[in-house]
Amino acid sequence: MKTAILGTGYVGLTTGVCLAYLGHEVTCVDTEEEKILGLQRGECPIYEPWLQELLELSRPRLRFTTRCEEAVPGAAVVIIAVGTPPRADGGPDLNYVRQAAEAVGANLEGEFTVVVNKSTVPIGSGNWVGALVREAYAARRGRKPPNCFAVASNPEFLREGSALYDTLYPDRVVVGADETRALEVLYSLYRPILEQSFTPPTFLPRPEGLGAVPLIATDLASAELIKYAANAFLALKISFINEIAQLAEKVGADITQVAKGIGLDARIGTRFLQAGIGWGGSCFGKDTAALIATAREYNLAMPIVAAAREVNYRQRERVVEKLLAELKILKGRTIALFGLAFKPNTDDLRDAPALDIARRLVERGAAVRAHDPVALARARREFPDLGIVYCDTAQEAAAEADAVVLVTEWRDYRSLDWDEIARAMRTPLVLDGRHFLDRARLEQAGLRCVGV
Repeated sequence: MKTAILGTGYVGLTTGVCLAYLGHEVTCVDTEEEKILGLQRGECPIYEPWLQELLELSRPRLRFTTRCEEAVPGAAVVIIAVGTPPRADGGPDLNYVRQAAEAVGANLEGEFTVVVNKSTVPIGSGNWVGALVREAYAARRGRKPPNCFAVASNPEFLREGSALYDTLYPDRVVVGADETRALEVLYSLYRPILEQSFTPPTFLPRPEGLGAVPLIATDLASAELIKYAANAFLALKISFINEIAQLAEKVGADITQVAKGIGLDARIGTRFLQAGIGWGGSCFGKDTAALIATAREYNLAMPIVAAAREVNYRQRERVVEKLLAELKILKGRTIALFGLAFKPNTDDLRDAPALDIARRLVERGAAVRAHDPVALARARREFPDLGIVYCDTAQEAAAEADAVVLVTEWRDYRSLDWDEIARAMRTPLVLDGRHFLDRARLEQAGLRCVGV
């Protein structure tokens, strides 16, 4: 099936590569010429496990261009996967979606095309995108479009660091449309995933026992709300366990055991109950803010979602407070941050807790040194003026440090030579912000280890 994808960020590129691997003819469009030139050379612009390898396997059916007129005409499916960054009021900035929808309308031909919103957009955006497509079509041709397109919502549920796995072996596929014909086209697009009839890549085998993947076919508004509600609920779980962790610290309880004890209840589940610094990235913060902003338009308050956000961002300040309690004075101290990406297995720095913590420490007069096994180059490029000394090794970051803060739970950090780290530090203090390190091993090296 001929498919066009507008946007080559984490979602657009992952989706395009996977659909091409499944046998579809895919053209990815992006306005950034340098990115497209790199992709045409086979260079992946983001770090995502196995994406480079799958890109190579998919290249015979995959094209990259900056021109919508080379991708949209004749496509059975056009997927809008552009960014929707947050505005100052918490709502999403839909400027890129507008531009993409207008480009689609200007380049539609007579064949029936399903225009898919995969970007995370407010409820009701499907109708808005449809209007933009019709207006752009009419402006280009001087007449209203025939019944040649339908708008659908197909929210993504990808986790950065495991995006290919989540695309090929999802928990469910959600499609929303008000026309049956659009649902039928999208069923055909995703049939190999729904039926798990494709041959898995050798480096990403199919999970044992995985059968047919559930398809949730619904109306536009419901599909749009499913995305926001899912992310809000996951954010709630993380903030809930972090709030319980504060009480656990006061009463002397072990939050990891508390989380295990409640998570084994099948009604609750163990996932997203890891206490620590809290969530970051491009989804939870943006989507919870957008959900609150959408509700505000209907004179509704969302106090539970608002509280989850408050608890989460408070965790970053708690890191500073913990360091202050241990060191008494932060001015003139050197703090090493292990991890910059908002989570392991990605180089994404959007809303990364490490950067927020670094800003707060610098404001209090501390010197901040940081290391990350993957995101270092991106941090140097995107945040050169933050006051952070970026270090090529963890050992270099820890040299003469008064404390090490584990911010991102990269596997590399568990296997560090902690004896060497301890010898290099001025004060033998480690704040494990993710309950990830082997505390006994650190204490054996002479380090004092505290948690969040």
